[in-house]
Amino acid sequence: MNEQLLYHIAITSIPNIGDVTAKKLIAYCGSSEQVFKEKKSVLEKIPGIGPVNANKIIQHKTEALAIAEEELGFISKNEITPLFFLNDNYPRRLLHCEDGPVLLYSKGNIDFNNQKVISVVGTRKATEYGKGFCDQLIKDLAPHNPTVVSGLAYGIDVCAHKAAIKNNLSTVGVLAHGLDRLYPAQHKSVANQMTEKGALLSDFKSGTKPDRENFPKRNRIVAGMSDLTIVVESSKKGGSLITAYIANDYNRDVFALPGRLGDSQSEGCNNLIKSHKAALIQSAKDIEYVMGWQTKKKVAQTQTQLFLELTPEQKTITAILSKQDKIGVDELSLLAKMTMSQTTSLLLNLEFDGLVKSLPGKMYKLA
Repeated sequence: MNEQLLYHIAITSIPNIGDVTAKKLIAYCGSSEQVFKEKKSVLEKIPGIGPVNANKIIQHKTEALAIAEEELGFISKNEITPLFFLNDNYPRRLLHCEDGPVLLYSKGNIDFNNQKVISVVGTRKATEYGKGFCDQLIKDLAPHNPTVVSGLAYGIDVCAHKAAIKNNLSTVGVLAHGLDRLYPAQHKSVANQMTEKGALLSDFKSGTKPDRENFPKRNRIVAGMSDLTIVVESSKKGGSLITAYIANDYNRDVFALPGRLGDSQSEGCNNLIKSHKAALIQSAKDIEYVMGWQTKKKVAQTQTQLFLELTPEQKTITAILSKQDKIGVDELSLLAKMTMSQTTSLLLNLEFDGLVKSLPGKMYKLA
């Protein structure tokens, strides 16, 4: 495993070979290790690689393997979990993103493939309005048990992480630097709590500083590993807007909290809504509706209420269906002692109410 991991790390250490190119090399060569063992003449014939990239691999492979060897030591010493994009523990939602990282580093205890994963991002200069909304939203979404992802920055990010911890939800902080440090340092106590039921996550090797150009790279992971992104307060050119735009490019749902006209920390959100880049959000109910999230209790209550409101004819249809796996409309009509047109009309209404499901061949069953 360590030998494979050595080559996984090494391929991410070759200068100017990004994630898209690295995945292409691995696909054509069969493994990370084989990329380093192929001849230059073979590498340069791979579509999209060419002589320039082939030269980089040949020239830098000794250096890249030395960097990887050092990183292996750091991983082992600090209980870091590597997540290679072809392994089962890798966040599977990122597999649908062309520029998803080849390799991630995680510190903590979490399944990144929870059924529901949300990103909550926003301004570093959060107002009481934004922080209050963020806190209430996560509290109201807690029955769905989502994993909450953010960037552990000041303002809305850390508010989202704290709200997740308070509501006993798993939470992931995606960092713009290596796992040998923490930025901002003031969030160390929150980060320590997160690793107990959650994780700190990065695609940067140890020694990487939180340089400005790293944050957009970080944002693509925040957007890509989530089902939806929620922007809670943003200035006109806020960094969280980058996450929203990336999420849009990944065809993920984006929501934004509206604010008063003239409020600088709401300008970005208002523009997202105005330009149809985000849906307006007022409460957790908007998420539940758009995403089709309903707790089992709510579903049961809805179905019970619908059954109580059924007409005598509808009750006859549902009573027959409850005794059958599935049944054809002809037989159902005979058993119900109704005309064909009356039966099909009743079935259509019950289908609209979500109580009946139509199957191929004019067959029906209870939903």
